[in-house]
Amino acid sequence: MHGLLRSVWNEPRPADPPPRGWRDWVFAGVLVPVVLLEGILRPDLPWRVVSVAVTVGLVPTLLWRRARPLLMVLIVFAVTNLAPLLMGGASPETYTLAYVLVLLYSLFRWGSGREAVIGLTAMIVAVSLSLFSGRLAPGDTVGAFVVVFSSVTLGGALRYRAGARARELDQIKLLERERLARDLHDTVAHHVSAMAIRAQAGLATSASRPNAATEALHVIEAEAARALDEMRAMVHLLRRDHPAEPAPGRQIADLEQLANQSRSGPSVDVRISGDIGDLSPSVEAAIYRIAQESVTNARRHARHATRVEVRVDADETSVRLRVSDDGDGGRMRSAASPGYGIIGMIERADLLGGTCEAGPGPDRGWTVTAVLPRVGAAT
Repeated sequence: MHGLLRSVWNEPRPADPPPRGWRDWVFAGVLVPVVLLEGILRPDLPWRVVSVAVTVGLVPTLLWRRARPLLMVLIVFAVTNLAPLLMGGASPETYTLAYVLVLLYSLFRWGSGREAVIGLTAMIVAVSLSLFSGRLAPGDTVGAFVVVFSSVTLGGALRYRAGARARELDQIKLLERERLARDLHDTVAHHVSAMAIRAQAGLATSASRPNAATEALHVIEAEAARALDEMRAMVHLLRRDHPAEPAPGRQIADLEQLANQSRSGPSVDVRISGDIGDLSPSVEAAIYRIAQESVTNARRHARHATRVEVRVDADETSVRLRVSDDGDGGRMRSAASPGYGIIGMIERADLLGGTCEAGPGPDRGWTVTAVLPRVGAAT
């Protein structure tokens, strides 16, 4: 129990809370005239002017509910508990003051663990003072706590869900990096094997061909340089705080195999245009992996799809991949959370300094577009 309380107290704030935007200003701007209308139209509102002034004066706290959630909650509790001193013991009872629940939600959604604990304690103290002073009837106490804790529970639940989603995304990115590391290992092993074979050939023919050793050394030098480049990329890949240049396992020419993987399901049409002769091996591998994942997703999820098109176009600076299908439900698929395969594709493209986007096609179906530089990301 002590460990649980300590972990709650030490819980940090969620990373990257949404900044204050136009929706926040609209929300606050709409509340002000609503409060004024309530003050004019509601006949049973006690201390009309003071109640309206307090309610309007606390509206700006909504603008800082994510940046300073605890401070905004404490301001509201302090004002609402001091206002009765000016109202002869009565409390501000405008219906619009229910926006305080948004502040409580924000405290448990965006505040740190200690801020949430302090805010919860202040809330309990405020409700208890209202009960003991007679401003809140005992019969209304249960309803007040139910409403308040519903808002608190919602904020905590969405916070946990967002945290779990972030951990899942980190895990998927880590798995993608591990796959790229295995590709790098295979490539480096290929280069080292070529060096060993060439060295053995040079030794075997050195007696009859004096220049064989020199030729072998040139080849070994080139293979060693490539192996060093791939090893350097592997080191950058394993350092999670730096961009990496992952190495190849496949080539763009292997895309033709995607059209022959399965006789069932939609047909796959692969077309490659442009100069792909001197592409970086890491870019070729990434293009193949993204296309492979896109075709697999189309075969699994594209309803009533009859055709999947894979288009690769290379120019002087970049390579563009486009995978599209003619299935139904593209809009519905876009409404769901991005799948882990899409996250892996985006991560792979980002590691190479490129971009990858997935969404509904202009007419129907689903389209994945990736643009990568020809030489990959700079190390």
